[in-house]
Amino acid sequence: MAGHHHHHHHHHTEPSGEGLVEAARHELVEAGEQWTDMRAEVFQALAARERPASAYDIAEDVSRARGKRVAANSVYRILDLFVKTDLARRVESANAYVANPHPGCRHDCIFLICDLCGRANHIDDDKLSGALVDAARKAGFADIRPVIELRGICADCS
Repeated sequence: MAGHHHHHHHHHTEPSGEGLVEAARHELVEAGEQWTDMRAEVFQALAARERPASAYDIAEDVSRARGKRVAANSVYRILDLFVKTDLARRVESANAYVANPHPGCRHDCIFLICDLCGRANHIDDDKLSGALVDAARKAGFADIRPVIELRGICADCS
């Protein structure tokens, strides 16, 4: 698998809409967690966004859909669970989240974040992230979770 490199945002087989929600539900249940209405609504709101969204953005979307206020704190907890179970990824530099288009896919993400439009595409390059993980292990680090973010101007904006 060394040297494996693909761009998820160009896949034609990505689950979307109900298929993506169903894949996420399946992964969460497999992880021994419950797929509640609230978790479903948070995932749907996250998956519907084109750009990384904060917990506040998602809380607003869910509040609008429910017709009553949902606290950002409860959304944060759900987003953290989604990150832990690989249903979502956190864009650290933006303190925002994106739905994983391949729930359960355990690649280390490399985010390409546009400084102008805010879009975050991700690529998986196991050779690159693997080299970083190996270097960290050699330094005595354990339970490594690479966070790789490159900021610049996307093709659409440049």
